[in-house]
Amino acid sequence: MTAYLIVIYSICGIYMLLNFKHDIHMLQQNSYRIPRYWRYLLKSDISSPWRLVDVAMIFIVLSRLLAFQMSIFLVALLAVYKIVAILRKKFKKPLVYTKRVWRIFTVTGCIGAGLFLWAVFALGFKQEAWGYYMGPTLTMSILLLMTIFSWFIVILAVIFLMPIEKMINRKYWKEADTILKGMKDLKVIGITGSYGKTSTKHYLERILSEKYDVAITPGSYNTTMGVIRTVREVLKPYNNIFICEMGAKQKGDIKEICNLVHPEIGIVTAVGPMHLETFKTIENVQSTKFELIDSLPSNGLGVVNIDFEKSREREVKNVKCEKYTTQQKLYAEADFWAEDIKYSQSGTTFMVKSSDGFSLELSTRLLGDCNVSNILGAVVVARALGLNPDEIRRGVMAIEPVEHRLSMKHTPGGVTILDDAFNSNPDGSRMALDVLKEFKNGKRIVVTPGMIELGSRQFELNEKFGEYIARSCDIAIIVGHHNREAITKGIAKGDFQGKLYEVDSFNEAQKLVNPMLQSGDTILYENDLPDSFK
Repeated sequence: MTAYLIVIYSICGIYMLLNFKHDIHMLQQNSYRIPRYWRYLLKSDISSPWRLVDVAMIFIVLSRLLAFQMSIFLVALLAVYKIVAILRKKFKKPLVYTKRVWRIFTVTGCIGAGLFLWAVFALGFKQEAWGYYMGPTLTMSILLLMTIFSWFIVILAVIFLMPIEKMINRKYWKEADTILKGMKDLKVIGITGSYGKTSTKHYLERILSEKYDVAITPGSYNTTMGVIRTVREVLKPYNNIFICEMGAKQKGDIKEICNLVHPEIGIVTAVGPMHLETFKTIENVQSTKFELIDSLPSNGLGVVNIDFEKSREREVKNVKCEKYTTQQKLYAEADFWAEDIKYSQSGTTFMVKSSDGFSLELSTRLLGDCNVSNILGAVVVARALGLNPDEIRRGVMAIEPVEHRLSMKHTPGGVTILDDAFNSNPDGSRMALDVLKEFKNGKRIVVTPGMIELGSRQFELNEKFGEYIARSCDIAIIVGHHNREAITKGIAKGDFQGKLYEVDSFNEAQKLVNPMLQSGDTILYENDLPDSFK
């Protein structure tokens, strides 16, 4: 019997630790922020079937409907199934094993393993009844309670580690500050916006590289700690330019980054209804994004995209500000604008013009008004930093599409794939559909789960997205349940004449779409929800 129990407890202990790993993974996807993680738990996890099965098992164990040997065997069998499922599950954004993750895992594991081992050695091998229950029955009940409330143990670990994390962060901040103060000739360019900031960062890097040695924050390293890590690990003494992407989930986030890097040039790419679950109002988004412009020195330069109402109406008085647009109706208000935009399967051509008479024709392999807008913002900065027209033109022509941001690929079978799977937003999704609409050689297909993090406007904006879909494509495939009702309602309002399909996953969508594709068809992948929204 002892050997039997050891095997059972070992299996269940592994299951408990893998539950902790999953919870820490979702915590990481929610930026280690307990309020944001709590919202995710309430929406997607606490009452999930995964945890409800464990709740059902604890009732079976405690009900004494089965002999305790059989009930704990069923728990172990379920644990084996779940262990296999966890190990086989693929995530679009895998857990990154940072030092912080290991600290959280260590504390979580100590709490969980400590309680479980206490239960095993105090109760788990005793066959006499402890009150109404046998020792192994109580042990398995304690284990199941810890798996049901594993998220709570993870949160406890985060709270416990807060003073340590603050101390570590202060140490890294001082190191980064020392490095930046030692680079007297380094010019720092900050980029922020509700969307478009990552693309603009890459485009600006490529253009400025025609003349300067440029460093950028890699990937989506746009938090304070991401910027600090970039300064400590990526920035080199010979760099002339540091392009710093600045993201925000709450007021003060961008100001905090500016207090470290002290940008001389700031670009605001967009002010739109993103992350409204944390910002609550578009006015809060506006004030947070303009923390970058407000932090610039008096001899600095602000560069603002006025295609968006909330960026257009925001006055800038502390620094010189150059405004840019892709909308003809706003040319008179702008210092720079793009006109004569033409798309083809090889890319885009357009003219950049300015109020002081500057004019430059540009060609790029990128598609969409959003990409033209991002290039335009980069061109404004490049011109301010002294690049000549030939350098700008070469830089723009050499820009590689940023993966999953309306990049275009062609299959050997003649199918065009428009990949806009990263972080869809209301304006970007509309522009992506406008590009899809221009492809008329074959069927136009969109695959999408809709948009997220839009707060109280999520249903409304996904419904409008559905109306755009109805006007832009021949086949619409709506993935998942998160926004299905809103999108399909919008498609119906748009008097859609094509075919509409509703599927539960991207794998199911792919199985559906593959047989229908023919040469000349174009398929748009618009957004791909993160794992924490499944």
